[in-house]
Amino acid sequence: MDDNTIVDLLWQRSEDALTAVAKQYGAYCRKIADNILRSGGDAEECVNETWLRAWNAIPPARPTRLKAFLSKITRNIALDRYEAAHSQKRGGGVTEVALDELAEIPAPQTEDEGEITKVINDFLRGEPSENADVFIKRYWYLLSVKEIAAEYGYSANKITSLLFRMRGRLKQNLESEGLL
Repeated sequence: MDDNTIVDLLWQRSEDALTAVAKQYGAYCRKIADNILRSGGDAEECVNETWLRAWNAIPPARPTRLKAFLSKITRNIALDRYEAAHSQKRGGGVTEVALDELAEIPAPQTEDEGEITKVINDFLRGEPSENADVFIKRYWYLLSVKEIAAEYGYSANKITSLLFRMRGRLKQNLESEGLL
């Protein structure tokens, strides 16, 4: 079943939509949540909550890219759960380390998420596709450096160095756009 059909079913409040969305995107959303939480049970709860939030959001929302819509919901739920479970740092978990890396970049001086998103998307489009993929896997999907290195056949040091340089370039882009 294609995304437009699933969105139409959600719009019509058909329970068949939940079965279709779970079949089409269940494993994908579970992987996102599991990368953040590192717990199969917690990831499954996040995915179930994702379906509920999607059900409640459509209508009035009518996403044009259902996969992106669901992944954003899943990621936000998982990050909220992670933050609640780790209100104080308890060690060097993958999520904590990745978020610490991004903390090197000061918070943008704007509340306009669209403007920040545009600058980040433009930055990633300007990078070689492999670099952009590595950046997204690290900071969106929260994969460990070791997992990314294994996937690309590189050393962990090479991935760490690549990400360090990219964060520096992203910071420069944000500064040049007047967002820092």
